[in-house]
Amino acid sequence: LHLSIRRQRQMCIRDSHWSEGGVDFWPGEYSKTYILAERNHASILESLREGRVFVTTGDLVSELWVSASSGTHQTDTGGTLTLDSPQDVKVTIKFLHTKQANANGDIPQVNRVDLIVGEVTGPVTDLDTASTNRTHVETRFSASDWRIEGDYQVMDYTLRDVEAPIYLRVRGTNTQELEPEPDVGRENPWQDLWFYSNPIFIERASSSP
Repeated sequence: LHLSIRRQRQMCIRDSHWSEGGVDFWPGEYSKTYILAERNHASILESLREGRVFVTTGDLVSELWVSASSGTHQTDTGGTLTLDSPQDVKVTIKFLHTKQANANGDIPQVNRVDLIVGEVTGPVTDLDTASTNRTHVETRFSASDWRIEGDYQVMDYTLRDVEAPIYLRVRGTNTQELEPEPDVGRENPWQDLWFYSNPIFIERASSSP
């Protein structure tokens, strides 16, 4: 693994998990994991435990920030927002396009960002399950939906009368695919790029006895 600092203390752990025909990428050539941490072992491990992480392929983005707020309370990726009652929750997403060419010589552009919301239902009984009907794409953003703030693309969305417990997470792509599709044949991986955030959890405050 190779660790490099990113501004605002987002660090990138470079690893490799994609293979085509038995040929793998070099660490960081295609897949990267970013962690919000100080440049020391304790901070990195703590941020991993707390879920302050996003992943990307093909350097589609170099920064991703997701926050959820209600009233004066706010939390970010990996955190938990606690509500006293059903309330509106404002979600803010901002990302930074990569400015330098990736290992394929491309400077990819995000085509769409999805906000995904799901219910928290407790432990899964069927460990082989790969789907759930309690999770859905709440909304999809295209370039016409986000605004420019400095170097960042920013978008907001309000979840109305949130009934906790739920989670929300964000993904984005440079493709037209509504859902990630299995690779067909020797598909060019550099044309099929995605990023994913870890979730934010929203829960209800415990009632006093």
